[in-house]
Amino acid sequence: MTIELFFQLLPQTLVNGLTLGAVYALIALGYSMVYGILKLLNFAHGDIYMIGAYLGYGVFIMFFVDDTALIPTGLIIVLMLVVAMVGAGIVSVAVERFAYRPLRYAPRIAPLISALGVSFILQNLTQITVSPRPLSYGSGTLIATGNSFAIGDLKVHASRFLVIGVTLILMFALTYFVTQTRLGRAMRAVSMDLDAAQMMGVDVNQVILVTFFIGAALAGAGGVLVGIVFFSIKHTMGFQAGLKGFTAAVIGGIGSIPGAALGGLLLGLAESFFSVYVSITFKDALAFVLLLIILLIRPSGLLGQPIVKKV
Repeated sequence: MTIELFFQLLPQTLVNGLTLGAVYALIALGYSMVYGILKLLNFAHGDIYMIGAYLGYGVFIMFFVDDTALIPTGLIIVLMLVVAMVGAGIVSVAVERFAYRPLRYAPRIAPLISALGVSFILQNLTQITVSPRPLSYGSGTLIATGNSFAIGDLKVHASRFLVIGVTLILMFALTYFVTQTRLGRAMRAVSMDLDAAQMMGVDVNQVILVTFFIGAALAGAGGVLVGIVFFSIKHTMGFQAGLKGFTAAVIGGIGSIPGAALGGLLLGLAESFFSVYVSITFKDALAFVLLLIILLIRPSGLLGQPIVKKV
């Protein structure tokens, strides 16, 4: 590859990496939030992301008929995001109530196996009740994907700006909620010491439900955004995305909200640059190579706090 071609591809590669990284960050935030509260690896989280994508598709086919929008397309996108976030949150709360809460004080392996079981249940229920075939978000008929902006020689689809913009808004909203609200402070207290927070009068069950809801809502938004950018969704899409989100959370420091965002962006950029400048064939393996390197150098992740053992 020549130097001229390298710099010619650089802007588009950077935009693609930020777009992919934004989605990974939304998924990673849910992993980090749940792990920070319960020390639980919620491997059903990727399938919650998939549920969000399908809920968004349901709104899409209601208001976009024969490539014609029944209402303004901007409003369609907002409705897709809201329905996906609320629906994914409700599903996640139900999963916590019936699959995780009874095992809260069981050995660590029990909720982990339960999470894997929930993942397979959600995936197969979607396959049976909706469709085993990939579904299309409209092949670019939404205004967010149909238009593009020119920045010099670079042409960027509006959908890329939509993904990055929505992700930034959600991250700022989450940061404000966690740092400035009473319930957010309760979440931080439970994350530090669940038993102590409970003795101080914190409603631990409420905090856990809110944590699951918010994490799932972010993942649901990610599912819709992926459908808008890449047009197609399928019932197996949550497995790989969940692994990438988990990897991003560990790279950034699982349990750390800023770490999850940083890990997602770094992973997205790394995959994008590797695909363009090295090989697209092995881009999925890159995520786990990065994970291994980070764990060897800094086991707690880039922004994670080292575990202090008390004696």
